[in-house]
Amino acid sequence: MDYILGIVKPSNRPGRGEDLDPILPPGIRIIANHLNIYRGAPEELQQAVDEYDAKVAQLAQQGASLVHPAGAPPLLLGYAGERQRIARWEADTGLPVFTNGSSQVNALRALGATRILGLSYFPPPLNAQFAAYYREAGFDVLDMVGLHAPFQDVIKLPQPLIDEFVRAQFSRNAAAHAILLIGPAWRTMDLVAGWEQAFGIPIVHHVQAQSWEMQRRLGLRHPVQGWGRLIAELPALP
Repeated sequence: MDYILGIVKPSNRPGRGEDLDPILPPGIRIIANHLNIYRGAPEELQQAVDEYDAKVAQLAQQGASLVHPAGAPPLLLGYAGERQRIARWEADTGLPVFTNGSSQVNALRALGATRILGLSYFPPPLNAQFAAYYREAGFDVLDMVGLHAPFQDVIKLPQPLIDEFVRAQFSRNAAAHAILLIGPAWRTMDLVAGWEQAFGIPIVHHVQAQSWEMQRRLGLRHPVQGWGRLIAELPALP
């Protein structure tokens, strides 16, 4: 049976959205529409929160099997506020809906992690709000740190720089049960397995969590090796 994943992407910025395709089960098609976030500034993300409503409705009308309002803005609602918004979207469309935050929370729980280190490419005010979201969801957030770069240039960050950043942050927070990577645009996906081997803990990555959550929602099972534990093992949500 074929399914259609409808994604609301927060920007038209070049990024790593194409990384999702190799770890999707066969028969999954993607339709997408976009918001117009350009700078990644806190006020821009906050303004975008309510813009998801029309996009979610549009994807439902286009025949989506489930809808994924992607990106960081829904995190700014807080965990409880986002859950309320998801419930409204599901009631309005009659479809299952998941965000990046909700999929990452579920993935961390499935992996048994309660103490986490969060890393992103956003500025400190947004990282503080992200940390508050995950604390509200019940996690001990040791730190939430951004490797900041101009929003449009995140895709250009060299992998050695990202690798050095992640390793340095883990060395300061080695008590973490898992590392959470927020955002798909930095080129981290193919580094996950190496970090997991080096650190001895799982990495929850934006893109792997999308595929894992979608499979869980649709009752599918398509493990993929080489991209980290979450998508290789497909752990069940307790």
